[in-house]
Amino acid sequence: MWTSEQVLALSPDVGSTKNGQKLASCDKWPSLGKSEQIIWGECQGSGKQPYRTQIDLSEPAFRCSCPSRKFPCKHSLGLFLLLANQAEAFKDSVPPDWVAQWLEKRSQTAAQKQEKQERQAADPRAQAKRAAQRAAKVEAGMADLERWLQDILRQGLAVLPNQSYGFWDQVAARLVDAQAPGLARRVRELASIPHSGQGWPERMLRSLSQLHLLTEGYKHLDALPPALQAELRSHIGWPQSQEDLRLRWEQKDPLVERLADQWQVLGRVVTEEENLKVQRVWLGGIGQRRAALVLSFAHGSQPLDISLVPGARFEGELIFYPGTGIQRAFVEARGQTELVQPSGAVGFEGLKFGGIESAGIGFGGIGFGGIEAAIAHCGEVFSQNPWQAQVPLTLHQVVPRSEGDQWWLLDRAGQALPISPRFQQGWEMMAVSGGGPLTVFGEWDGERFLPLSLWNESQLFISLGA
Repeated sequence: MWTSEQVLALSPDVGSTKNGQKLASCDKWPSLGKSEQIIWGECQGSGKQPYRTQIDLSEPAFRCSCPSRKFPCKHSLGLFLLLANQAEAFKDSVPPDWVAQWLEKRSQTAAQKQEKQERQAADPRAQAKRAAQRAAKVEAGMADLERWLQDILRQGLAVLPNQSYGFWDQVAARLVDAQAPGLARRVRELASIPHSGQGWPERMLRSLSQLHLLTEGYKHLDALPPALQAELRSHIGWPQSQEDLRLRWEQKDPLVERLADQWQVLGRVVTEEENLKVQRVWLGGIGQRRAALVLSFAHGSQPLDISLVPGARFEGELIFYPGTGIQRAFVEARGQTELVQPSGAVGFEGLKFGGIESAGIGFGGIGFGGIEAAIAHCGEVFSQNPWQAQVPLTLHQVVPRSEGDQWWLLDRAGQALPISPRFQQGWEMMAVSGGGPLTVFGEWDGERFLPLSLWNESQLFISLGA
């Protein structure tokens, strides 16, 4: 059963949340209905015709006749909240024509997608030619990047705070031309480090070292293990489409894995990079004890895929991208989604993140009762993949504390883990804890921990990710 908190976690912004809450009332919906995993309703707006809203709860997926470009719109949120708070208002009935047509169109789209995948056949010679051309461009771009890194070290880090944004952007633009967008993104991120406060030289040196390691690794690419080659290519920005990975799996490529399991959605976070929204969703496999990162992107006003809701669980199959450490994946097949509250009986003993197995596990993935052990584990992850940006962690029996503007998580031994300044829900987390211990799932970036979800001793699950 969906809760109001889980529904509101899907909201695109604060305004949609407030407007959706206003519409979560039966008197706003003269027509309501449901059939299996589909709900629908007609909401009377300012126009003559009511807005027709429908939701497929199995993903969830939304459709509304209103002109809003937000996804989900306020009508979808209002209808969903009404289901969460007053499920008895929805009576079982036969879907009206406008709902049936939507379902039929969704079915046809899925069938066409499957047909396209089945008939797609790669031309090996053309594919090899394109790969060779790209490799030549990347090699030239890597050589330019290496010379630029050497210039920075000769001049010293002290001059970097005085550099304009163009100093970094020019190099990034050349890397884009060299078809190395992953490296370009890393170079652009360097621009903010000299202005990031105390300790910036150490952070800059670490980021420059990662870039240097990428250039050195690419020089000796053929000598690296296949999985590490794939990991290095992905950080450079080598494209890997889902269609290509499906084909490689069908051809029994040992680097491409397809795994069926019951998957728990552990946490979700959205960041914005210029005009691009990036969403990270962490999944944990209950049966196979495997974890995965699902990435999705949206340009401009395009909507993100919000069907993976924190706290939800589904039967499905994932295809993993080749690589090392914590591997990215995408959902290839998915059954019905159910929302479950964590209980003491749910555990992921021995859950593996990219082949690294933990000793102590609880609901939410790799679980540690002590911060010292958690940081040691992160060191193992970074040693396996030095370009890893975030390590997912579950911390058990931790208590939130505040010192000025800085929030911390304290374990039973008195060890403290600093919380990222991006986290703006410290007092809400404190209120849920009531001063007592919590279990918190989130990301560790090597310096700060970003909480994404939490649950207390009564097993109340709350999604914190934006």
